Amino acid sequence: MFASSELILNSDGSVYHLHLHPENIAQTIIVVGDPERVPKVSRYFDRLEFQTRKREFVTHTGYLGNKRLTVISSGIGTDNVEILMTELDALINIDLQSREVKPVHTSLNIIRIGTSGAIQADIPTGSRLVSMAAVGLDNLMNFYALPQSVAERTFCIALQQAAHLPFTPYRVSADAGLVSIFAAGSAQGITLTAPGFYAPQGRRLRAPQTLTGFLDACASFRQGGERLTNFEMETAAYYAFARLLGHRAVSLNGILANRALQSFDESPEVTIDNLIRFALEKIAASDV
Repeated sequence: MFASSELILNSDGSVYHLHLHPENIAQTIIVVGDPERVPKVSRYFDRLEFQTRKREFVTHTGYLGNKRLTVISSGIGTDNVEILMTELDALINIDLQSREVKPVHTSLNIIRIGTSGAIQADIPTGSRLVSMAAVGLDNLMNFYALPQSVAERTFCIALQQAAHLPFTPYRVSADAGLVSIFAAGSAQGITLTAPGFYAPQGRRLRAPQTLTGFLDACASFRQGGERLTNFEMETAAYYAFARLLGHRAVSLNGILANRALQSFDESPEVTIDNLIRFALEKIAASDV
């Protein structure tokens, strides 16, 4: 039984940060970073049945045809993803009245629609990329017992050495079944999840930094025939919590910047809308 200090509920019985009850969410959940992107997704639903907002967490649940979907925003960063994934899992796998784990586990389908910057010249702005795996540069998994394969650990140690990182990253793969829904016609790659937008992604403005040549080291890194393809700020945490909690996750990235070419998308809203419509089309035609 989880104490009230650990599993915190609001006065109406909803989970603390998301302000949601179990019946408010679907089994397939689209996650976005920007709260303003939630209605940009749900406007394509055939009907809405539920809407709420608390802090940066905006939730819309409705139907695309006969398929029930939820779209929810996380805000920026892996710390927000920890809250989102933990509380979504609590909604379906913990009885909020008895505060005990339910005897039957339910797995969610988590589909991230987000923006990203490519670090390879052959991934153009305006394109989309499916993250086959993600490498976390944040410290979140130091607090969780994330299972890692030998191959994943080997990859991360090699990256640590090549980029002169003062820590060892973690690597987690997407769900293969979800990847298969979106892979055709999309670039595929290994995504770097950074704990910041500037120095942790190799951007240098006025603040002094500790790592030199970090972006170039990431772009040139090769291990077992694999390369790193893009930077963003949430994917590795989604994949890690999916593994920890028994869910399925995939991340779809709209490429707005190409760091190798030092270019930025001239029509970012078009790229984002194209990615949203692509994702919804594929979801509608799938069995998720």
